[in-house]
Amino acid sequence: MKLGRNDKCWCGSGRKYKQCHMNFDEKLDEYKREGALVPSHKIIKNKEQIEGIRESAKINIAVLDYIEQHIKAGISTEQVDRWVYDETTSRGGIPAPLNYEGYPKSVCTSVNEQVCHGIPSEDVILKEGDIVNIDVSTIYNGYYSDSSRMFCIGEVSDEKKKLVEVTKKSIEVGLEKVKPWGFLGDMGEAIHNYATENGYTVVREIGGHGCGIQFHEDPWVSYVSRHGEEMLMVPGMVFTIEPMINMGAQEIYTDENDGWTVYTKDGKPSAQCEVQVLVTEDGYEILAY
Repeated sequence: MKLGRNDKCWCGSGRKYKQCHMNFDEKLDEYKREGALVPSHKIIKNKEQIEGIRESAKINIAVLDYIEQHIKAGISTEQVDRWVYDETTSRGGIPAPLNYEGYPKSVCTSVNEQVCHGIPSEDVILKEGDIVNIDVSTIYNGYYSDSSRMFCIGEVSDEKKKLVEVTKKSIEVGLEKVKPWGFLGDMGEAIHNYATENGYTVVREIGGHGCGIQFHEDPWVSYVSRHGEEMLMVPGMVFTIEPMINMGAQEIYTDENDGWTVYTKDGKPSAQCEVQVLVTEDGYEILAY
């Protein structure tokens, strides 16, 4: 339904359309006519929604901070799962992964050659020299947040250390390209180029995603994309940046037994970091890290 200039804006601000998103929509239409993939209104978060996501993200960050202070060799990934559940619920949140499409735990713990979606277990004991990704997602008052961090357990090899450092740095490189009226492909290409220049490969099949009102929303975010391609980034978009970078080849496979854990096909280590970002009028805001 086309809004009149004096109608209330579709975003829920209560303001007249002409004073709120009319110019925004005209700009979107211009990009669309030029062939760009533009976001629908349902992707754009309003101020109330953004504030709700921020509050959820505070819990997500606090949980990862707790893990960072306590994770060490000799700890099982099941213990990490208990920490996440306890720390999330004690703050009034709900672990988003728990029972999501049948996932049995509150967090994903991916060790060494596990690319993502590793299931916590009493049988997986973190040991000196391991690298592990802890992927935490939180629901708070109906709003979703999502971020992950890489942890080096004790002294790790120089090879693993470099992989983790490059993966962390790739997020910074990608963020430099997050700006309104740019394209997701600008960010994806920057991350891909940085990883490959350092001798690594980037997972193609799994990427980032919109997040905030639901756990996984549009857009899907690739890190093997090209400048000027993929969806247009506009103020109010919230999505994750979470490249999975492999020391060896890019090929991966999913464990047939648990249906979740993704591994590198060649058995070499993989690393992933994740931030949740909001596109603003002049750049971006990191909501969760």
